[in-house]
Amino acid sequence: MAQATGFVVAGGRSRRMGSDKALLRWNAGTLLDHAIARLREVADDVRILSGGEPRYQDRGLPVITDGPGGPGALVGLLAGLSVLERPLGLFLAVDLPHVTVPLLRHLLALAEGVDAVVPISPGGAEPLCAVYASSCLAPVREALARQDLKMTSFWSELRVRQVNAATLASFGDPDRLFLNLNAPEDYERAQAAPIRTSADDEQR
Repeated sequence: MAQATGFVVAGGRSRRMGSDKALLRWNAGTLLDHAIARLREVADDVRILSGGEPRYQDRGLPVITDGPGGPGALVGLLAGLSVLERPLGLFLAVDLPHVTVPLLRHLLALAEGVDAVVPISPGGAEPLCAVYASSCLAPVREALARQDLKMTSFWSELRVRQVNAATLASFGDPDRLFLNLNAPEDYERAQAAPIRTSADDEQR
């Protein structure tokens, strides 16, 4: 198990879903429980990024809220990096239920000698299923200061290892692995054709 902190990224407002997507049912628990279980298999410390308000304290894990800067994924990344006490942070969005434990483990294994490891699926970069080292903190803070809120805004200042679709394919169909649950129809489609992960058994 890696000396890393796993962060469940659960700070979104779930507007398109119409309800808190972190609490949607998944297997015997919720999407939040599923994300926690997968991160626990690969990281020795797991925390929850809850956005602007403290939520999900009932899970018994440290809950990290966003600092100044308003809502947004980059603000959440900064919040996680700001409390990072280990060399690496593994960030996993709560609405990516098909990402497998072997893929998460592989991303961590690729982190030596670089500042970030980010999958590049057919849909583009997947910065909320990625590894970031503590060296990313200052560049992320600087990007926010200049109001450049893109999740790739700080890459030019760092060593970013991009994991291409051909490599990702060894862990499953990249389009399905990174199926993002934004709306009710996404949730229904994902439930109809789930991908097995090694964390699933823990929730049965």
